[in-house]
Formats: sequence, structure tokens, C-alpha cells
Amino acid sequence: MIEYIKGQIADLSPAELILENAGIGYSLLISLQTYEAFQGKSQVTVYVHHYIREDEELFYGFATKDERELFRLLISVSGIGVASARMMLSTLTAEEIRSAILAEDVNKIKSVKGIGLKSAQRLVLELKDKIVKGEGAENTVLFKADNSAIVDEATTALVMLGFSKANIAKVMPSILKDNSNAKVEDIIKAALKRL
Repeated sequence: MIEYIKGQIADLSPAELILENAGIGYSLLISLQTYEAFQGKSQVTVYVHHYIREDEELFYGFATKDERELFRLLISVSGIGVASARMMLSTLTAEEIRSAILAEDVNKIKSVKGIGLKSAQRLVLELKDKIVKGEGAENTVLFKADNSAIVDEATTALVMLGFSKANIAKVMPSILKDNSNAKVEDIIKAALKRL
């Protein structure tokens, strides 16, 4: 299995990347997130997902392990194929996808071309608990490393106040997005207003 390829960008378009390594040109299908991350660069590391079916063999490339892990989590859902997962990652950022699933925001998920109501509901149903547990994220952490101790402390306090970890995890990304430098007490106050 190929984990990643380091090489020179031979050709870059919003949907495909040709990466040259040791005289071999690898064709990788990419999302708009990856395209934007690679614009203006010549040497890159691409994290690879190898997709094999009886009639086709494709490589999907990602700028980060985090994006690849979320892609793999999305395609684990029945009815969500590689094309739909790539479309989701092209329309919404990884953070927006996780937040929409945690908040059960079916309308935001449905806004992606090719994702209908049933698929959006299935994504929420099958992935919400997995995302709360940290699956589909590079380091199984939904929050920035410098905030993790503060988030853990605030989460512990909120659990002691009687709130469930799942509900806390739903509101935490939006609290941190509003104030990334929040102190423990600020997070708890903001969470109490939203829970």
C-alpha cells in the first residue's frame, strides 16, 4: 500500500494532479482543498488513497493526512462513494464537514452536489459517534493541540455539571471558532449558553 508520494508537480488542475517521482508520473484525483493547498508549489508530499474495483484502479491524493482520514470515513458510509466524498471535500472544508455532522446540520450536508436528504441523514447517523470519538481525524483530535488541555478541562467541568460528552463535542468547535484563545471559564460560559 502506498502511504504518500513526495515529488515534483508536473501538472495541477482543480480535479487532478500529475506528480513526478523518480521519472514516473503519478495521476492522482484531488479535491479543491488539496488543489488550493498545492497552488504555487513545485515540490509536495501527497497522501494517497488507493481505490480498486473490478473495473478500475484509481489513486486519490490529499494535501494532509487529516483530509485523507475524513475521506476514508466518508466512504465507509453506505451509499457514499469516492466521487461523493471528493465532492464533499471540494465543497466544504474538513472542519465544516465534521461540524455539520456533529450539529446534525442536514441542510449544510445536502448543499453538496449529489448528496440528497437520505444520504445526509445517513452520514449524520453513521458518523456522528465516530467523529465524537475522534475517528476521521489525523491525530484523533478535533481541536488544536495548544487548546487541548483547556478543552479537556472545560469538558470535564461540563460533564460534572451533568452534560453528555456528545452534546459538549457538538458545541465545542463553534465555541473555539468564535474565540480560539478562550480560557477554561470562557469556554464553560459559552457552552452553558449553547447546551
